[in-house]
Amino acid sequence: GSGRRRWGLLVTAGVGGTLVALYAVVTPFVTPALRKVCLPFVPATSTQIQNVLKMLENRSGSLVDVGSGDGRIVIAAAKRGFKAVGYELNPWLVWYSRYRAWRDGVHQNTKFYISDLWKVSFSHYTNVVVFGVPQMMPHLEKKLEKELECNARIIACRFPFPCWIPDHTTGEGIDTVWAYDLKHSRGCETK
Repeated sequence: GSGRRRWGLLVTAGVGGTLVALYAVVTPFVTPALRKVCLPFVPATSTQIQNVLKMLENRSGSLVDVGSGDGRIVIAAAKRGFKAVGYELNPWLVWYSRYRAWRDGVHQNTKFYISDLWKVSFSHYTNVVVFGVPQMMPHLEKKLEKELECNARIIACRFPFPCWIPDHTTGEGIDTVWAYDLKHSRGCETK
């Protein structure tokens, strides 16, 4: 009797604890798919990272990765000397990014924040990297154009911006990267 009841309580506690843990881990990966604009985590390929770095050659200043995922772009940029920041909604990916930056020895040049991109001002960045989806690009294009200075460069991966004409393009297929210099799209001179 009492041994069977104790065993039942242990099994119930084990199953319950496992379900709570599973919920805590899975929820941050599933909820982006339930948002108005689905923003799933899809890791950058090594070719995409190289293409982004190619677009950052001869650039300086601060860099932000909008939807930084597991931090690959931020860490690669920090290794090239940038002060790099990543914004990501998924707390597990942010914590993993912080760990990877520490492990790779670039944690002093990186910062990762758990934040919604629509609630962040990008006004103090001169280089912006975006792994977006087609549904969000028109709205993000307007947001960035309002917030960024004329000397900013925006690098779009996987999907281009709908209205801007890219100044540079590299790669092919899913590895295509488009670079937009605001000074050209606005017709203003670099400050």
